[in-house]
Amino acid sequence: MLDILPDNITGDMALYMLIGGIIRIIIWIFFALTLYRTLKLVKKENLCILPSQAWFVAVPIFNIYWNFEVAKRVADSLNNEFYDRKVEVEEKPTQKWGLIFAWTFLLSNIPLPLFVLTIIGILHFVYFITYWVKVNEYKTLLRIHIEHYGEDYIADKKEKTEI
Repeated sequence: MLDILPDNITGDMALYMLIGGIIRIIIWIFFALTLYRTLKLVKKENLCILPSQAWFVAVPIFNIYWNFEVAKRVADSLNNEFYDRKVEVEEKPTQKWGLIFAWTFLLSNIPLPLFVLTIIGILHFVYFITYWVKVNEYKTLLRIHIEHYGEDYIADKKEKTEI
């Protein structure tokens, strides 16, 4: 198997690259799980992306494109849900961080000089973690709101019945 590798890559290096690739896919799976669980909390009429489509972020190469779609659609889905629930959050929550994450991921997959890739890799790591944390924060906020008011809560209907 090592015959297909370039001469300057040793067996140990190949093993480390394989282990690193497996760890990266596991991280993507946990990231996709966070997106999936967040989208499962959004009502169907507010979804701009199906929860099951979140798993595509764990598919290597395809996720270069799909990260952009996820950043836009998750933000739109959360925006719709929070608007219906009359919860004050920023416009298009998570989109800014998601798009920066998607762009840095795209740039990290372009063959560039090593020092540029190192800087992009660091930025990608920071924005990936930031985006993941932001999505998780909004998931927690939505879960707390659902626990307090219920799944089918719509602020307008609640106000109309009280009048």
